[in-house]
Amino acid sequence: MILYPAIDLKGGRCVRLVQGDMNRDTVYNEDPQAQALEWVQKGFSWLHIVDLDGAFSGAPENHMAVRAILKSVDIPAQLGGGIRSLAQIEHWLGEGLSRVILGTAAVRDPELVKEACRAFPEQIAVGIDAREGIVMTDGWVDASGVKVADLARMFEDVGVAAIIYTDISRDGTGQGINIEATKALAEATSIPVIASGGAGSLADIMAVKEASLSHGLNGVIVGKAFYDQRIDPAQALAVASGEWAANDDV
Repeated sequence: MILYPAIDLKGGRCVRLVQGDMNRDTVYNEDPQAQALEWVQKGFSWLHIVDLDGAFSGAPENHMAVRAILKSVDIPAQLGGGIRSLAQIEHWLGEGLSRVILGTAAVRDPELVKEACRAFPEQIAVGIDAREGIVMTDGWVDASGVKVADLARMFEDVGVAAIIYTDISRDGTGQGINIEATKALAEATSIPVIASGGAGSLADIMAVKEASLSHGLNGVIVGKAFYDQRIDPAQALAVASGEWAANDDV
């Protein structure tokens, strides 16, 4: 199971939102490059980067911050937020990204996902962000009317590397990952699923680890709980690797 520390970018700074609300942001680091290096030093094997401004505007915005991160780290990184064309995908993969995440584009232009998977095998992920089981788009503000499982099934057997599933109502709250909805999605698709939104304790990481064994979850993204030190990165990495058992002291 892969543990992905989140670097969410707004105005070139590393922030976290609550339930995707751009007006409820907390700045955790003015220097995203330094934050990325900190995650590398702590032993993480992947980075999860989101261009929040790009998600709302519909085009990548935090170019300089993303480039600085990619130039400074030697671990793979995935990026989402405002990437909605094959040219943008090709550009970012050329900059050194290992994986591009398509969210709004996956709903509005499914053929783009399929074309991108053909052009860039194993480098395309689909971001499914939902409220009450309905996929949201454009920075989580517009309801698409599409159900989570229906969108996932649309991309069976086209080569999507992973689905990143976020329960928006949990994101940034620390109230716990919606593990049941995440497992249900994993049961509905053969595409590897990454859990996201709401991790607030080591118990959440343990729950995803257990689901990785029973339902094949690929990993979990953690943001605010790392920044607020509610989850210790070393302990979380130990859980993810299987070196920390559920009966160990937390």
